[in-house]
Amino acid sequence: MKKILGLVVLALILITATALTSARPDNMHSIEGTWELQSFYNYNGQQVVDTTALVEGYRQIKMFYNGKVMWSRTDPNDTVGRFGYGSYYITDTELVETIEFGDYQMLQALDTMRQFTFELIIDGDTYSQINFDEDGNRSFSENYKKIK
Repeated sequence: MKKILGLVVLALILITATALTSARPDNMHSIEGTWELQSFYNYNGQQVVDTTALVEGYRQIKMFYNGKVMWSRTDPNDTVGRFGYGSYYITDTELVETIEFGDYQMLQALDTMRQFTFELIIDGDTYSQINFDEDGNRSFSENYKKIK
């Protein structure tokens, strides 16, 4: 009986020591939630050279939950609405979306491209997804604010 009790105590000591000394990874930011587009930036290299505000009545919402993304927009100057649905993942610097379904116009575009990779800058209740040109330079971004 003493041997079993000794083994149990030894096991508990080892488990506790391992838990206390194991390196814990830093918590990565999360993009989960509902976000509304606020503006666009145009870039020249790494620098923002222009900010474009949304036209009155334009609204775009993105929702990220459990590895799934859905977005929708309405534009008073365009009679065709837009929406898309798919999966996503993030790293510390990237947002990767794979669109699986959407409206007719989106489905036409999906014939040529389904996966979109953006540079991701997230800071609390705001984030920017930055597009790159064919040379790998920043070209423009969509800038979002979290809806509470």
